[in-house]
Amino acid sequence: MSQPVSVGIVSAGMYLPEGRVSAAEIAAESGMPEWVVRDKLGIISKTKARPDEHPNQMAVWAALDCLSKTDIKAEEIDVVISTTEEWREYLLWTTGVHLAHEIGATRAWGIDIHMRCATTVGALKIARDMIIADPEINTILIAGGYRIGDLIDLSNPRTSFMYNISAGAGALLLRRNHPRNHVLGAHLITDGSMSKHVLVPASGTVQFPTDEAVKRGLFKFDLVEPEAMKNRLNAVSMDNWLKCVDEALRKSGPRPDGRPRGRADLGFLNMVLVKPSAFREMLGHLGLSETQAVYCAEYGHIGEQDSIINIIEGLKQGRLKDGDLMAIIGAGIGYVWGAACVQWGPAS
Repeated sequence: MSQPVSVGIVSAGMYLPEGRVSAAEIAAESGMPEWVVRDKLGIISKTKARPDEHPNQMAVWAALDCLSKTDIKAEEIDVVISTTEEWREYLLWTTGVHLAHEIGATRAWGIDIHMRCATTVGALKIARDMIIADPEINTILIAGGYRIGDLIDLSNPRTSFMYNISAGAGALLLRRNHPRNHVLGAHLITDGSMSKHVLVPASGTVQFPTDEAVKRGLFKFDLVEPEAMKNRLNAVSMDNWLKCVDEALRKSGPRPDGRPRGRADLGFLNMVLVKPSAFREMLGHLGLSETQAVYCAEYGHIGEQDSIINIIEGLKQGRLKDGDLMAIIGAGIGYVWGAACVQWGPAS
């Protein structure tokens, strides 16, 4: 009888711009007290890209960093899943195939996916499902760059929940039957009633980003239905996140002793950067301490790339350890929530 297929994370890479925007600078531009930016929004500083640090180029640098940590060559990659955000070098551009070409993944085909800040969770599910379903796919690279900070207006109080958005890139290499870091179950939920609440008004066919529209600030993110989103998001967000966690645990299968996995089995929280109060609330629901997670307040929120950067930082800080069951949790405007479980360390 053949053994079931497993999918493991081989390595993780990242790229962070050296430029920084401080809490004091954000406070000065937004009109908020600095202590609010730092303590309530959770921003000590955030990364800022140079004009030549483009989103997909940063993804290439992150992918090369990822590959530098393993003996696997770029030529062995079968698929590149690009999570580079839609704000990138060019409109209507296929970043996955460009990324594959730039790193020398000559055998790979590429695909671009977007679920805003839940994209890495979705990409992990897609990659795992692809490897299990297709015996000819053995190695998948997930990589993407992010520079959405360009589209945040710090003088717009309606988008204060986005003031932490910054720039950077991340990459993960996954392989069939890798003996470590197995990707287990994942679950995602969407609520399309909020799909038009947060958007860049003049950015597409509904309203072109004309010179006049740009001058009026319409080529920046805005919360166009503040009360509707606030009421709906507050009512469902934490419950949806926790449902995703519980369903991801259920889909991860039983523990080695046969008992079903539950929240008590979790050992590390990998959550996209949210305000400190929401981070602490999630830790409480999962029964974890702050030493069982990382909170990258010096980098800012790098969208879906947080999920990769948190792995690297967790290992660097000694908080993500062999034997930990990691919950990767993300959410994106639209609205989408997601969670994936990864059993870190050698397979039992």
